Amino acid sequence: MIEVQEIRVDPERRRAWRGEDEISLSRKEFDLVHALISRAGDIVTRDELMREVWKASFYTSSKTIDVHLGWVRRKLGDDGRHPHLITTIRGKGLRFETGPAMS
Repeated sequence: MIEVQEIRVDPERRRAWRGEDEISLSRKEFDLVHALISRAGDIVTRDELMREVWKASFYTSSKTIDVHLGWVRRKLGDDGRHPHLITTIRGKGLRFETGPAMS
């Protein structure tokens, strides 16, 4: 079980919760959340996400990650304009924050 902020993920059973509420995630959404939360606090590059989540060494679409990230943020209750769970580090990648993101 991985728990960061109010999000809990069970990689073996592929289930996720926000607080006590279970979150319904698609296979790719779960893989994206798991790839980020398992390295909470570290920047994960888009290339790493494409390899780990989409099993591709090239961008299938420049917006693939962004589209899935939008869905994940909505389901996790993370405001895309002022995210506190998953932040975009411009030019580097994404980071699952271990605490409230610094503005």
